[in-house]
Amino acid sequence: MPAVITKYFDYGAKEIDYLKSVDPVLGEAMERLGKVERTIMPELFTALVHAIVGQLISAKAARTIWERMQERLGEITPANLAMQAAEAIQGCGMTMKKAVCIKNIAQTIAQGDFPLNELRQLPDSEVIKKLIALKGVGKWTAEMLLIHALERPDIVSWGDIAVRRGMMKLYGLDSLTKEQFDGYRRRYSPHGSVASFYLWNLSFE
Repeated sequence: MPAVITKYFDYGAKEIDYLKSVDPVLGEAMERLGKVERTIMPELFTALVHAIVGQLISAKAARTIWERMQERLGEITPANLAMQAAEAIQGCGMTMKKAVCIKNIAQTIAQGDFPLNELRQLPDSEVIKKLIALKGVGKWTAEMLLIHALERPDIVSWGDIAVRRGMMKLYGLDSLTKEQFDGYRRRYSPHGSVASFYLWNLSFE
């Protein structure tokens, strides 16, 4: 199976100390959990397909589908997936709608109609704007690419149910409004991505 995950999100004492200083409750959880590692996929197309696979399903289901795709289809590249039948992609365990989206995006990128690497130079808001123009890509998917491929430092996704669940657990909340969420997100800034890693872990405890 081709190895596509090659490194961890790069952060250290600066980010940890900052988050502990602005949010002692989060700081206590960080102390208890130790350093949380988050794997990065530096190849943008691979990371984009990985995020699409993970839409609206559990992490465990996504991992199974992802492993199956690599075993059955080979390299997760635009050229390779553009050549696959949508049925072959679907056969890895996803819906036909998702399979068609992945195939169409692969074709668009393989033909040079969407220069994916240009995203590296753009600010977060522009990356999101360009990605959601692709059918099948919403804001959550774009935000996952910002974290897991581009290593952007300040992403806390309202669309991520695990982040919201982790936040509710951390602060002992029965519900969470968008206003409350935005308040915490601003508190974590400019190191929101590292806060997200801890919130993800808390949600699965």
